[in-house]
Amino acid sequence: MTKKSSIIGSMLLVLLSLGGCSGVGSKNATISAIYIVTSILSVILLLGYCTLIKKRQPWFILLFSAVAVVNIGYLSLSVSSTLSEALLSNRIAYLGSVFLPVSMLMTILKTCKITTPKWTISVIMLISVIVFLIAASPGYLDIYYKEVTLVNVNGATVLNKVYGPLHSIYLYYLMGHFAAMLAVIIYARISKKIKSSSQAILLLSAVFINLCVWLMEQFVDLDFEVLSVSYIASELFLLGISLLIQDITLLNAMGTKHHSETTTEPIESISTSTNNADDKITDASAPPVEKTLQEKAEYMTSVLYTLTPTESHIYKLYIEGKKTKDVMAELHITENTLKFHNRNLYSKLGVSTRKELVEVSKAIVAKA
Repeated sequence: MTKKSSIIGSMLLVLLSLGGCSGVGSKNATISAIYIVTSILSVILLLGYCTLIKKRQPWFILLFSAVAVVNIGYLSLSVSSTLSEALLSNRIAYLGSVFLPVSMLMTILKTCKITTPKWTISVIMLISVIVFLIAASPGYLDIYYKEVTLVNVNGATVLNKVYGPLHSIYLYYLMGHFAAMLAVIIYARISKKIKSSSQAILLLSAVFINLCVWLMEQFVDLDFEVLSVSYIASELFLLGISLLIQDITLLNAMGTKHHSETTTEPIESISTSTNNADDKITDASAPPVEKTLQEKAEYMTSVLYTLTPTESHIYKLYIEGKKTKDVMAELHITENTLKFHNRNLYSKLGVSTRKELVEVSKAIVAKA
């Protein structure tokens, strides 16, 4: 908890510093200087996420990487001296811009604990590649920009564009992702996958702010790409919300567990010994003892998808043969917290001990 709180606190400081970038357009700073700051900051945040966050999520890595690529593209464009250099920089910026909403959508799905079929992700990625190829066509085809020339504004290079017939493709692409994000959050709240309205409002705010900034860029003539700052704020916002929701969910679950133990007959006690944090736990939902090992394996296979990220991590560590103290050290959790996760893990998988869990897991592997 302490580590997550310190990370969230650091992100808030960065957000405050971004909010203080009133120097955009001031006499002391050129547009290129602002792009240098946002590029360096986005790369630092990417490296920071990969080194400071213990349980890194692939979609968050893609999100932070996309923001870094976008800002590097903006910076490269601002210092371009020829049209070919500017178009190449524009393609780099679009590479990040096209895959950034994909990573945002998948990050929100993950945060809302909503699973999607693998084919859905494949289709979304295929569409993203097609949209990027269209957006990267200037210099080769006139389908995205009919005409494009270089213009110098406040010491920075920008592209003066006449839009082509397929330019609206990117508009529909972005609006589709924004609509999907909003739909996912609303569905997650209605289906109680997000426990509180405040959490849903925070997620909706992150999407809504990006939508407003993007619309402003489309309809207001600005010399500076405000999205370069907005993207950084959004990635930090989403990461902070994700970490907070994880903590709130864990605290609420532990509170519910404590309440049930004080109002009902306690289940079989768990030894306080560190080496026995995974002692036998009985649960009414566990499959009958008379079930065969193969039946237990089939049951476990059918419910593995219901595990939370933390439970999945513990499950993998157990089948790798990790000891209790090793699991506690890797997850940075206390013995009582591990007991809590064990109770939920065993109950979901239909086993009562770690030994049984490992045996059934081996049967799954053997069957595969």
